[in-house]
Amino acid sequence: MENMLENLFHLRKNGTTVQTEMLAGLTTFMTMAYILAVNPLILGSTGMDAGAVFTATALASGIAGFLMAAFANLPFALSSAMGLNAFFAYTVVGQMGYPWQLALTAVLCEGLIFILLSLTNVREALFNAIPMTLKSAVSVGIGLFITFIGLQNAHVVVAGPKLVAMFSFSKAIADGTFHSEGVAVLLALFGILLTAVLVMQRVKGHILIGIFVVWGLGIVLELLGVYIPAPEQGYFSLLPNGIVAMPVSLAPTLMQFDFQAVLSLDFFVVMFAFLFVDLFDTLGTLIGCASRADMLDEKGRLPRVKGALLADACGTTIGACLGTSTISTYVESSAGIVEGGRTGLTAVTAALLFFVALFFSPLFLAVPGFATAPALVIVGFLMMQQVSRIPWDKLIEAIPAFVCIAVMPFVYSIADGIAFGIISYTFLHVAAGRFRQLTWLMYALTLLFILKYAWL
Repeated sequence: MENMLENLFHLRKNGTTVQTEMLAGLTTFMTMAYILAVNPLILGSTGMDAGAVFTATALASGIAGFLMAAFANLPFALSSAMGLNAFFAYTVVGQMGYPWQLALTAVLCEGLIFILLSLTNVREALFNAIPMTLKSAVSVGIGLFITFIGLQNAHVVVAGPKLVAMFSFSKAIADGTFHSEGVAVLLALFGILLTAVLVMQRVKGHILIGIFVVWGLGIVLELLGVYIPAPEQGYFSLLPNGIVAMPVSLAPTLMQFDFQAVLSLDFFVVMFAFLFVDLFDTLGTLIGCASRADMLDEKGRLPRVKGALLADACGTTIGACLGTSTISTYVESSAGIVEGGRTGLTAVTAALLFFVALFFSPLFLAVPGFATAPALVIVGFLMMQQVSRIPWDKLIEAIPAFVCIAVMPFVYSIADGIAFGIISYTFLHVAAGRFRQLTWLMYALTLLFILKYAWL
C-alpha cells in the first residue's frame, strides 16, 4: 500500500510520509467540518431541502478533493465557500427575490466559465501576475482573517456598540448565559493556550489534539452540569445524538436549474458577483496556503497551479449539479499544511472523511465551533510569520502590502484585500514614475477592480 501511495503522490520527493499526510488531512477536515452543519442552515433558508444540501455538500467536497489530488497533487481541501453561500441565500434569493433554482443556475454557469478560464491559462496568469510582495501580504492577511473567524466562532469577539467587542463574562452571569456561552468561551481560550503550548513543544498533531481535548473537556463539563446546552442560542449538546445515519436523498436539489432568466442583465450581475468573489478568494487562498508551505518558486509561482484551479472550477460545476453553492479551495487547508501536508494525499484523506461523514453525520455535527476555533487562531499566528518577507523599508512595496493585510480582516473579504492591494500597488508605482515595472495585466486588474467598486 505504501509503495502504491508513493507512486501516486511522490511522498519522498515532497519530504513527507503517509502518516503525516493522513494526519494533515484529518486535521484539515476537522477544522472545516463545520460547513456540513452551516451550509444546510444557510441554503435551507431559501427553501432548499436542508438534508439534500447536506448530502450535496459532503459529496461535492469529497469529489473536489479527489480532483485536487488528481489534477495537481496539492494538499488543498475544498467545500462550499462561506460568504458565497450567504450571498446565494440572503442576497440573490432573499433581497433580489430570485428562486433558489436560478441562483443555482448562476453557480453552474460560473463553474463552466471557470473551467474555460482554467483551461486557457487565464486564472493561472492572474495568479502569476500578483507581485511577490503582495503574495506575502495575502498570506499575512489571511492569517489575521482566519484568526478573526476563529475568535468569532468561539464568541471571544462579539458584536458591540463600537462594531466589535470582547465577550463579557459579568454580563453572561447576569443574563444567565454563562453556563452555555460563557463556558464555551472559556473552553476556547483554554484551547488556544493549550494548542500554543503544544506548538511550542513541537508535539506532532498539536492542532488535532487541541480540538479533541477541548471537545472532550466540554463533554465532561456537560455531564457535570457546568456546561448547559441552550439550543435557542446556538449552543447544542456536545454529546452525539447517534453515530450512524443514512444519507438523505439528493432528489430535491439534484439538477434543479432554471434557465428562464439567463439572458437578463440581473442574471449577469449575479453570475459576475459569484465569479469575482470566487476567483479572487481562491487565488488568495492558494497564495496564502502555498506561501505557508514554501511551495512558491523564486518568482512567486505555484507549480501545478493550473490543475488546482481546474479542480476548483470542476468542483463548483459538480456542486451546482448536486445542489449546493460555489465550491472553493478552503483557507482551513492551512491547518493541514501546518501539520506537514504537502501532497494530494492530504486532500484525498479530507475528501474521504467527507464521504464518511455522509454515514456518520451525528458524530461529525457534534463537534462544536469553539473546539475548532483555537486551531484557526494558531494557524493564523503561523501564517503571520510571512510578514518578515515584506520589505518594509521599501515604502512603494510595503504600503500596498499593509493595505492588503488590513482590508482582509476589517472588510471580512479575501477578495477585497487582494483588490485594494493591487489598486494601491499600481497607483503608487505610477505616482513614483515606475509604471514600466508593471505588467499590462496589473493595469487590467486595477481597472477591473475600480470599475467593480464604481458599479457597486
